[in-house]
Amino acid sequence: MDERKSGLNAVAEAAKQAPGRGLPPVHLWNPDHCGEIAILVRADGVWMHEGSPIGRKDMVRLFSTVLRKDPDGYHLVTPVEKLKIQVEDLPFRAVAMTREGDDLVFTTDVGDEVRATEADPIVVETDPTTGEPAPRIHVRRDLWARIARPVFYELVEMAEEVEGRLVVRSGGRAFSLGALT
Repeated sequence: MDERKSGLNAVAEAAKQAPGRGLPPVHLWNPDHCGEIAILVRADGVWMHEGSPIGRKDMVRLFSTVLRKDPDGYHLVTPVEKLKIQVEDLPFRAVAMTREGDDLVFTTDVGDEVRATEADPIVVETDPTTGEPAPRIHVRRDLWARIARPVFYELVEMAEEVEGRLVVRSGGRAFSLGALT
């Protein structure tokens, strides 16, 4: 009989394996798909389990470290299990930003820090119907953070106009925030 832990316990245990040593190597794990787990990351960044918010920030942080995006969607991955979850928009929110020298450093709602560079770009798409910007920053692998509105406003305030576009610079690269209207 297999006595390994399953479901949320297995995910939490796998995530705990790497404290202080960086993120678990989820990109190297190829476990069998075990189905879905009733976790939803809402568009506002709240992680839900079975319809209720996950109130423990440390638990959300643990789950975020074993999150992976595959061609068929988002999964919590351990060395022995792969459980699909639902994500309404993007799994993370960039909720703060600081300038360190010439670089912009974003902090996500799960505690990741990301320096905007060519490898981790700022991308702003515009909704064709509403014209509303949808800014995001690459966090790791195929995982992105939606840049929160107040943080985006900070970016716009520090932007410079270049050939009819608002541009910010970080990591030796220019990132367009959108066209001036």
